Amino acid sequence: MRYFLECSYNGTAYSGWQSQPNGTGIQAIIEEHLHTLFREHVEIVGCGRTDAGVHAAGYYAHFDWPSSFPEHFLLRLNKLLPADIAIHGLHPVRQEAHARFDAIQRQYRYQVHLRKDPLIGAQSWYYPFAHQTDLHLLNEAAHLLLDYTEFAPFCKTGTDARTRTCRLSESFWISDRTGTQLTYWVTSDRFLRGMIRLIVGMCLRVSEGKLALEDVRKAMDNQILLEGSWSVPPDGLTLTGVRYPFPLPGPESILV
Repeated sequence: MRYFLECSYNGTAYSGWQSQPNGTGIQAIIEEHLHTLFREHVEIVGCGRTDAGVHAAGYYAHFDWPSSFPEHFLLRLNKLLPADIAIHGLHPVRQEAHARFDAIQRQYRYQVHLRKDPLIGAQSWYYPFAHQTDLHLLNEAAHLLLDYTEFAPFCKTGTDARTRTCRLSESFWISDRTGTQLTYWVTSDRFLRGMIRLIVGMCLRVSEGKLALEDVRKAMDNQILLEGSWSVPPDGLTLTGVRYPFPLPGPESILV
């Protein structure tokens, strides 16, 4: 039977969802502890790759398991996992359901704090140029992207993606009441490698007056890289949710 695993993680200490030659991925950590409980290897398939240092608040992966689960399975699994990875539930799904290929929408946020504060958690990046931020310009830059479906200017080199097509449905910035916290929200059917961090960098450069909106539109029209592209650090980036064309079972059918 196939199950969707629902989890969250702080990605600061990891190389991303998948392991890389120079670092450990979240997938490997979860598989290691599933092996401890099941006493055999179980491969899990994630809903997508997150870059090194990126976090997730609503991540899904699937795996197959033919028999019953050990008693108090989720409790025991969470005890084994490190503090920066948590499993919130297991949802039984149809056998052909796929965590990655069936996902129709993914939502991310990028959080920026404008006042230095050592007590702010890992899911926000400190940007020291508060006087150069203009929420109106940030949103002009973000909204411009909704006119396009091809995003080659916002794809890191070396990607194995066969297409640069992404269908954005949301792209906007908001500020908190104090004006010291900015959050970029973006939703799409898929994202390219490093895409969101490059978009955030572009928006901030437009806000700073270092990049004209006309230059962004020209790059998008011609699908060429922006001069001086800036990929902001992964600290502030979090996958907040994944949507599927089928409903996942509610809390009453989550295995505990």
